[in-house]
Amino acid sequence: MPALIQVENLKKYFPVGGKLLVKQWVKAVDGVSFEIYEGETLGLVGESGCGKSTTARLLLRLEEPTDGKVLFEGKNIYKLRGRELKEFRRKANIVFQDPYTSLDPRMTVFDIIMEPIRVHKIDVGDPEQYVLKLLYEVGLNESHMYRYPHEFSGGQRQRIAIARVLALRPKFIVLDEPTSALDVSVQAQILNLLKDLQKKYNLTYLFISHNLAVVRYMSHRIAVMYLGKIVEIGDAEEIFESPLHPYTRALISLIPVPDPFQARKRKKLMIQGEPPNPINPPPGCRFHPRCPFAKDRCKKEEPKLIEYSKGHYVACWLYS
Repeated sequence: MPALIQVENLKKYFPVGGKLLVKQWVKAVDGVSFEIYEGETLGLVGESGCGKSTTARLLLRLEEPTDGKVLFEGKNIYKLRGRELKEFRRKANIVFQDPYTSLDPRMTVFDIIMEPIRVHKIDVGDPEQYVLKLLYEVGLNESHMYRYPHEFSGGQRQRIAIARVLALRPKFIVLDEPTSALDVSVQAQILNLLKDLQKKYNLTYLFISHNLAVVRYMSHRIAVMYLGKIVEIGDAEEIFESPLHPYTRALISLIPVPDPFQARKRKKLMIQGEPPNPINPPPGCRFHPRCPFAKDRCKKEEPKLIEYSKGHYVACWLYS
């Protein structure tokens, strides 16, 4: 399976402090490397503030990096200009978390879906028929075409947002917590829709979520992020059944289990304290202040991401 996206030593530092103060840097993303293969879903998980959304924005070139590069179809996206950049914008898109704010309330569904088509000046033949086809693909119909966003439920709005993304027939889509703002009853419908569309069009997804059960359901592989670093990456089932990094093990141990007898048997690995300040991350392994297995080496030397087993990578001194 060819890699559609290759991320190499990607960094994004944000300056903090005014002109009169010594400038400091928030290391939101600090040297991450990974690949996303064509037709797969890579799940990206971690606590709030770990750098997931910043990574996604970098992959879409909505942010410029401090260092590193992202190759899309073999080309560095940060060097694209003119027509090549516009073509990348057509092929890479995003479904945002909140369907209530991602749609223009002054536009009808028809105009919302047609807007990217007009921007890219793509000939789609009969616009109404093209929009109608997209509406059918996401579970809506012709009666919705000339209505406004406030007339729809959250699930319907997210379907409209998905139709807008599909309008340009992209190859890569970032799904930034696409169901977290929706009712639980609607979430499964949207997730199944996304999976069906992926199979139909061979779409490639980066799926970001706090809900680990949802990530497991959606993803082929999973990357675990902590304080700007990827600490583990591998096959989704292997990550859940045999997690290696203490942070990954702690996250998975806290997933609710519906069977109370199984829940009592399961050992929980509790994470102590709050994540360190990203302006001044701890030396060595960034997880060591909260890790129950931390040794002296963890406090001094930063572990590299190594391949522990085929396709399963971890950054932890317990496995080096």
